[in-house]
Amino acid sequence: MTAWTATRGQEPASRAPVTTRFAPSPTGRLHLGHAFSALLAHDFARAAGGRFLLRIEDIDGTRSRPEHIDGIVEDLAWLGLRWDESVLRQTERLAAYAEALGRLRAAGLVYPCFCTRSDIAAAASAPHGPAGALYPGTCRALAPDARAARLGEPHAWRLDIAAARAAAPARLFFDDGRLGRIEARPERQGDIVLARKDAPSSYHLAATLDDAWTGVTDVVRGEDLVEATHVHRLLQALLGLPTPRYHHHRLLAGADGRRLAKRDGAPSLAGMRAAGADPAALVAELRARAISLASDGEGPTLRQ
Repeated sequence: MTAWTATRGQEPASRAPVTTRFAPSPTGRLHLGHAFSALLAHDFARAAGGRFLLRIEDIDGTRSRPEHIDGIVEDLAWLGLRWDESVLRQTERLAAYAEALGRLRAAGLVYPCFCTRSDIAAAASAPHGPAGALYPGTCRALAPDARAARLGEPHAWRLDIAAARAAAPARLFFDDGRLGRIEARPERQGDIVLARKDAPSSYHLAATLDDAWTGVTDVVRGEDLVEATHVHRLLQALLGLPTPRYHHHRLLAGADGRRLAKRDGAPSLAGMRAAGADPAALVAELRARAISLASDGEGPTLRQ
């Protein structure tokens, strides 16, 4: 497959200035877990004399809200975090995602999927069905003429993981500042969606392309995204993109021991601000938490 480079600069990641990013989705207000991740990415870049970028992952039109974008900017400014360059919104990059998907289609590495969630759930629960929630491959088996006849129906585009692995190097690796060198195993997630029925790109494709285009050298994010990195490494290989260094940090937990999450009602930064919280004290507390985790081996150990 022809290598395709979508980076703004021409320097390889190993020689480029350190660049990190914080990339929230505007589906709710930021909470302490977000602040922790944003602060780690910010401090990592600043310590190296590099760039810290802000990206808004707003391609989910059913859940993203303009007021939440404003809230993200307000919350980060309240914490005293400053970013370089203008804020990037993924809705400004739809043509780039479509081009990349087109290249993968031309290479025969993706296929349209017409299944509904109920179709997938039924197939997965059938006797001898696939373990867990992996897509069972129903539409992968459709004949070319049957696919063509149905393209007018709502459909997603899935990566044919077997074909993609055959088109990429036999072994792929990525480096993590806390976890070390990891061999990518994207096949564990099956035929993932690269473009949804209701969105022009999935998180996997958009995030991978945007990191390359903005010259991100170091991806600082929570350890809940380690598995996603296996897929991103494969996409980098297929599209000829550079591989950044990764730093997957431990997640902050609440008093109940569960990780902080929007869906569980984690206290928002906006609520803390309204209650009169001191942002400087909050940032100092988060930095102390990062140092404590690093000293006891729990991470994040963010090495240059």
